[in-house]
Amino acid sequence: MPFPPSSSSSASTFLLEIDENLTLIPGLPNDVAAHILSFLPYSHHCRLKPTCKPWYFFLSSKTLLSLRRHNRRRCISNLLCIFPEDPHISSPFLFDPEQLAWRPLPPMPCNPHEYGLCNFTSISLGPHIYVLGGSLFDTRTFPLDRPSPSSSAFRYNFLTSTWDRLAPMLSPRGSFACAAIHSADQIIVAGGGSRHTMFRAAGSRICSVERYDVERDEWEELDGLPRFRAGCVGFTVRGDGEEREFWVMGGYGESRTVSGVFPVDEYYKDAVVMKLKENGGGKWREVGDMWGEGERPRLGKIVVVEDEEGGCPAIFMLDDNDILRYNMASNSWQNESSVPRRAPYKSSFGFVVLNGELHVMTIVNGIDSTETRRSRQQKRAGTLFIQIYHPRKKTWRCLVTRPPFQQPLDFSTTVMCTIQL
Repeated sequence: MPFPPSSSSSASTFLLEIDENLTLIPGLPNDVAAHILSFLPYSHHCRLKPTCKPWYFFLSSKTLLSLRRHNRRRCISNLLCIFPEDPHISSPFLFDPEQLAWRPLPPMPCNPHEYGLCNFTSISLGPHIYVLGGSLFDTRTFPLDRPSPSSSAFRYNFLTSTWDRLAPMLSPRGSFACAAIHSADQIIVAGGGSRHTMFRAAGSRICSVERYDVERDEWEELDGLPRFRAGCVGFTVRGDGEEREFWVMGGYGESRTVSGVFPVDEYYKDAVVMKLKENGGGKWREVGDMWGEGERPRLGKIVVVEDEEGGCPAIFMLDDNDILRYNMASNSWQNESSVPRRAPYKSSFGFVVLNGELHVMTIVNGIDSTETRRSRQQKRAGTLFIQIYHPRKKTWRCLVTRPPFQQPLDFSTTVMCTIQL
């Protein structure tokens, strides 16, 4: 087992933070013991912390996260954070696909005047998870049955296992585009509105764009989108040179009525792009329609696979049971693969990328298992069936696990994000 070189300044910094009065493993130097413990899967840390006091402090320290990132190819855990419902009343869960392990996180701080939070965005930046905005009901507003957008921002700290309340966004919003700028330790959001899952054809739309600076805990307003846009998807890619570009795809803007009564959204088929600069954002440029009339009604779920060598990332879309890849040169979507096990018509899918692989998730019943007895809770929650596609190898594999939720996941409303720890 190779150890970090003693001459490395980063490794020395990690080891200096270990308390010499605590013995991690009897008979071993603390630097060697810390290196060994850093290989434990993150999903098991919660169960191992009560082993002894030294382990509790070490597994809750910045030193551990630094060691794991220093040896990221062997130590890092690619985890999925799932928010099944309003995180104020329902605990989110961390899921480790490699270990098939689940770990609950504490609910967010609760406001007694607000309830029914949905259409919020969760995103990871460094060793933290951020929960931004959303749509909710507020007992202090009138009428009571009209949802309001939220400007709140929370961050989950994995070192202290607590939620921190951050500076609120300048404009309240839900169903918006969001992306992390890892090199600058910033988050950018665009568009959104007040739509709630209980009222799927109503709500406002906005075009404002903001950038959050983690170090200063401040939001800065940037040039707004060319048009009102909500329900859109956002991500960053490397543009010309070292500058990055913020892409906003799809979504809906204007609406029309059927028979003069029923409101119907007008979905966008295009994308808009902004060049990101250190002192602010640039101007927006519009990208034409990505598909023609009759091909599909709207944009599907989008994931971005980063290039390990720093090149242009691969952008994929889940359209029913088909996976499409975006071609930037031709501004079109091309067939990549099809999901081997097709789900029933109009069933909900989850679509995320973990460790460079595309995970297509759905809740099914009747999966064969060695277990003959299942609790009522497991029966109600169903079975999480994950089909995993490797874009480079063009191969599929699958996983089956029992989620710990009280009810089956509805992936049309479930919020998910990935994080590396």
